[in-house]
This record gives sequence, structure tokens and C-alpha cells, in this order.
Amino acid sequence: MCGIAGWVSFDADLTRRGDVLDAMTETMACRGPDGRGTYVRTHVGLGHRRLAVIDLPGGAQPMSVSTPAGEIAMVYSGEAYNFQELRDRLTSLGHTFRTDSDTEVVLHAYLQWGDSLVDHLDGMYAFAIWDGREQRLLLVRDRMGIKPLFYHPTPDGVLFGSEPKAILANPLVRKAVDTDGLRELFAQTKTPGWALWKGMSELLPGSLISVDRDGGVRRRTYWRLGAAEHTDSREDTVARVREMLTGIVGRQLISDVPQCVLLSGGLDSSAITGLAAERLAQRGEQVRTFSVDFVGQEENFVPDAIRDTPDSPFVRDVAAHVGSAHHDVMLNPADLTDPAVRRATVAARDIPNGFGDLDSSLYLLFKAIREQSTVALSGESADEVFAGYPWFHNEAMLRVETFPWMAVIPPLSLAARSDHIEPGLRARLDVGTYTADQYATALAEVEHLDGESGTERRMRSLCHLHLTRFVRALLDRKDRLSMAVGLEVRVPFCNHELVEYVYNTPWPLKTFDGREKSLLRQAAAHTLPRSVVERVKSPYPSPQNPQYAAMLQQQVKELVAAPDADVFALVDRVWAQQVVGQDPARMTVAVRAGLERVLDLHTWLELHSPELLLD
Repeated sequence: MCGIAGWVSFDADLTRRGDVLDAMTETMACRGPDGRGTYVRTHVGLGHRRLAVIDLPGGAQPMSVSTPAGEIAMVYSGEAYNFQELRDRLTSLGHTFRTDSDTEVVLHAYLQWGDSLVDHLDGMYAFAIWDGREQRLLLVRDRMGIKPLFYHPTPDGVLFGSEPKAILANPLVRKAVDTDGLRELFAQTKTPGWALWKGMSELLPGSLISVDRDGGVRRRTYWRLGAAEHTDSREDTVARVREMLTGIVGRQLISDVPQCVLLSGGLDSSAITGLAAERLAQRGEQVRTFSVDFVGQEENFVPDAIRDTPDSPFVRDVAAHVGSAHHDVMLNPADLTDPAVRRATVAARDIPNGFGDLDSSLYLLFKAIREQSTVALSGESADEVFAGYPWFHNEAMLRVETFPWMAVIPPLSLAARSDHIEPGLRARLDVGTYTADQYATALAEVEHLDGESGTERRMRSLCHLHLTRFVRALLDRKDRLSMAVGLEVRVPFCNHELVEYVYNTPWPLKTFDGREKSLLRQAAAHTLPRSVVERVKSPYPSPQNPQYAAMLQQQVKELVAAPDADVFALVDRVWAQQVVGQDPARMTVAVRAGLERVLDLHTWLELHSPELLLD
């Protein structure tokens, strides 16, 4: 895992702009604490920060090869889990290798197949290849969008980086945000390609971009989630899912550095833990697991609309069942509201999402893990792949004409996303209409099979929404917060072949036992304690201690008292004055989310001093 950055300019001599390339590259230092390198030629500069995971001595980047027609160079972020098989195949085709790294395998795959190398890769990746033979840049992102990649066209080329901050470090870029950018920021519909900053875009998952002097910037989609007929029986489907997951987890346990599993006690993370424990036991190794919890949460837990039980008892059951070396990371309200932690999370994400404790607790968990491990496996995206969220199984929610998570999760409700916006700006942004338009656009992208029933069409549409919108927001969050501390997080459930297979499984098969995630529950049951097999879905934990809300109120109260606080160009000061006086023990989750957004916006403005184009 690494951070990449680069600059292509066909009208300039970039050998004279090494300082700018260095500045762009250094913004990625947290993503690659183990090494740095740059590659500079007349019209191209490539920068790399390395997190060494495979072939520690031999995988330095940028990596290049010389051909009679010119040099080819690459900067690469991520992992190609099938690199060993690819290496064997390329060797049989006459290629020779100097290292044991997957980076060199990907580079030689380009030499062999050109842009079609994407058809041969299994993994999470974002990379750039400069082909000196054609004076052309190729940018590639993995199918599910696990690894981020952003770009900004210029009059004579392009700028790119793993994160927007790399691009913003180039003086060519105007650090401006207009109302279109703000509209999506507050709506949180994960509009494909949106990057907040004016002129900047996110490369879509499953896409590549080619940049040359004659054609400019051209994008091509090489993979999308499509409809296909499923003919396997229930037994064969469960067996196939079990087989796929076993193989996927096995491949993702390849590493030359310490690794672990994120364990919440839910079905998803527990399944990954159980499968990893099986594979590691075959190698004579013990699985290591990490969990996050809050001081006093288990003892004082109160069931709510989306959480029936605390995580801790189930975590203990799994750790005991698989014999893991387990570590709990305990946090208190002061940890979560520490302004330095908020600053770190907002800086890591580049945008003020307002996810609050969901971001800060994950960041602190990753920071603690990084002291002992460099790689972690996560159960992220299982709910999107296997239709695990409660609203998939609620008839009333199935009829809601919006993104279902916005109708159920209080911090994502329209009120939580817009009530705190400055009234004049709120009217201009019209977040409600924008959300409805994005929902219609997302539905129109779904491909259906002829003859599908009404129920099957609806459930396919819901699954597609989750796999092309909701999961991308979650993957971005996990990548940014983990890489902010130099931790590589792998997501086995995002293997594209597994995603395709389960996505095209008919709805009755997905719910054959009358519960959510029937296929996963059955496929992984042999590795799990009965308590977890029977557990009802519970989301990522959030603190229930009212002291947390009180601390947020105090911080917002200090902003309200500052007459020149820039955040009130975006936030309704009257709303803020009202909510800081509420009883924190009675505060709704939506209001608390609004407080989080105010503090995130304030921090973001301090970090970036953006030019706000609000007219």
C-alpha cells in the first residue's frame, strides 16, 4: 500500500519543477512511511511514498523498464493478490524479474498486454504508468474502488494523486469549492466522480484514463456490475460462496509484515476471523484480532433502533472460539472529542463529512493497531454484497423512494444533512431535490434481466445502489483513516468475482433461511460460535455516553461565541445557538450529527482556507 502523485505537462519542462513534484509527493507521506522516490522526465513527473508490505528490500518505486522504443515507468498503490500466478504466466511468456514484488509483475503485465492488463488483475489498486514510447500516461483504478485516485486536467496535461491533497499542492490548482461541490458535500449521495474541489474528479471504479498530447484526457470503463443468470442450486451456491471466501482470505493473507483481523463480533468480521484462523493454523500461526469499544458501554448499554446488543460479549466468544491473540482498544469521550483527533481525521479524508465518532474511533483504532501490525483484514462491504442491512428486509423501507440508508440511519436523514446549513445557502443547495435527482440517476444505471419479477427487480436495484454508492463511501472512509497511520486494510468481501456471483444470486436464495445474509451465514457457520451465527445485524459501534454530546456542545458553543468564525458562512448560527443549549442526554442522533458537521466544517476551513464560490 502506498501513496502516488504525478504531473504530466506536454508544454513544459518538468525537470525544472522537481520541487513541486516533491511537495505533491510529500503530502502522501502518511500513506507511505517506509520510503519515497520520484521519476522526472521532460513532460512527466511521478512521485511515490511506500508502505512496504511485500518484498521489503526489492519493491522500491517508481519502477521502470527500458525498451528499444523508450522507457516505461510506474507508481503503484495497493496489492495484486494474484501476482504470483501472473508472475508464473509472464515468466512462461519470456519475462524476467529482478524482484519478488507485485509491482514489478503489474509493470510487466503492461508490457505484455498494454491497457488490457486490467483484465488480468485481481486486487485493490490505483496506479499510473508513463509510456515513454508513446508519450502517454495511463491511470487505472480497481473494480470496486477500494483504492482512491483523483485527477485534475490542465490545459496541457493532467495532475493526479491518491488523495486530493497531492493535487492541491500544485500551484496550478485553484483551491476553490463552488455550490455544486457543496451540494454533494451536504447531500452525501456519493455521486460518481465527485471530488469537492472545482476542476478535480475522482477516477471511477473499474475505469482507466489515458492522457496524451493529441487526445487529451480520455476515460474508459473496463468493468461494471452487470446482470447475469444464476443457475446454481442452493447447496451449490452455498458451497461456491464458501469456496470463494476461503480462497480469497487465503490470498489476502500473503504479506511479509505482521497482519491481523478487525473483529467486531458481528457475522462479517467474525467470518473473516474464522477463515483467517483456519488458514493461519495450517501455517502454524495464530490469528491476531483487534476490536474497538467505549469505556462503560457494555455495562450501561441501552438498545436502540439499530443496535440490539453491545459487541463485547460476541467479540469474546469469537476470540475464544478461534483462539486468537485478541486486543481491545478502549476509548472515552475525551479521546473522541480531542480537537487534534478531529483535525487528523478531517485532514485524512480531505472533506468535512461530519461522521464524527465513527471517524475518530476508527482512526484511533487503526492508530493502536499500527503499533503492532501493518496489514489488517476487514469485514467491510459484506452487508452490501449479501444484503445484510435491516432495511433490505423491511417492507415499508422497500417502498421508500430514496436511498434507503437515508430513510433509516438518523445521521444520514435529510434533516441531519441540511437543517444546520445557513438558510440562504440551504435554499440555493436544495439538498432534498438534489438527493432525489441522484437517486433517479442511480436507479437508471441498473441492468435487469428479461422476465425478472417485480420483487426481483426491486431487490436487484437496492443491491446495485449499495454496491455502487453506499459501499464506496465506506471504502473511502476506511482507506483514508487507515492510511493516515500507515496501516493497510484489506477487504476480502470486495473481491469482484464474489461480488458478481452473489449480486446475481436471486433474492429467495439470498434469504433462504428467512434471515439476512443467509448465504454468508451458512457458508461461514463452520468457523463460528453459535452465538455469532444467531446474532442479529448490529452496525459499527457509537458511544451512548451523554458526556460525549456535552463535549461537542461545548466546542460548538465556543464557535458561536466567536463573532468572526468563518464556519458561519456555511452553518446557521441560530441553529447552533439553539442546539448547544439542549439537554445532552435527550439529544437526538440527527442533532448530534449536525454538531459533528459544524466542527468538521470549522476544522476543514482552518486546514485548507478554501475559496468558497457561493454565488
